[in-house]
Amino acid sequence: MSIWERLSAFLGSFSDGVVQMLDPDNWLPGGRDTAFTMSIIALSAKMAVADGVVSIREISTFHKLVDIPEGADPHVDRFFALARQDTAGFDSYARKVRKLFIDSPATLEHVLDALFEIATADGFVHPDEMDYLRAINDIFGFDAVRFEQIASQHVLLPNGHRDPYAVLGLAPDAPDEELRRAYRRLVAEHHPDRMVAKGVPADLMGLATAKLAAINTAYGDITRARGLRPALSAPAVDA
Repeated sequence: MSIWERLSAFLGSFSDGVVQMLDPDNWLPGGRDTAFTMSIIALSAKMAVADGVVSIREISTFHKLVDIPEGADPHVDRFFALARQDTAGFDSYARKVRKLFIDSPATLEHVLDALFEIATADGFVHPDEMDYLRAINDIFGFDAVRFEQIASQHVLLPNGHRDPYAVLGLAPDAPDEELRRAYRRLVAEHHPDRMVAKGVPADLMGLATAKLAAINTAYGDITRARGLRPALSAPAVDA
């Protein structure tokens, strides 16, 4: 049974109990992966409404990151619709995610990345959206410097691309060997296999593949600009 089938059955068990459905303290009986998935859906829904307007692009971006089978789960659609009414309660969902993945900072970073993707879907991050992201960052335990680094990875340059050095966390004058080391380390940290090993449902791998794609694109842009030979394959991942 897929996570979505199990999640649908779990949400259906709440019947008309909307308050109970939105309370994360009632989620653990559905399992760790169910609680995590519901937290991601709720945080994403509240990210979309943080500026007061939920756009089609924001919803579309959410569905690219969290691949819910179309028409397969009216309970999930209802949960998303309920959660996106306002931002109230977002902190309880963020604390639930942190508690579930306190041992995996990379997973928490993937969640922030996903929320940034939704925030930037309209091409502009509203101040209220940035406040929402900072609040979640604080709950996750990242300091202000790390938050600014993550934020800079989602700002588009005039050419429509992200700053490749920001994505890799490097200064533009970083030596070639430092570039290669950073790339290998980031691929190992953010590989989807590592997320699965940490307990993230396989159905949510859009959270990791988007990050990994950005890392690979950034590394390719820099190596081409420097005239370097890119890595032939990604490094192996130890779970």
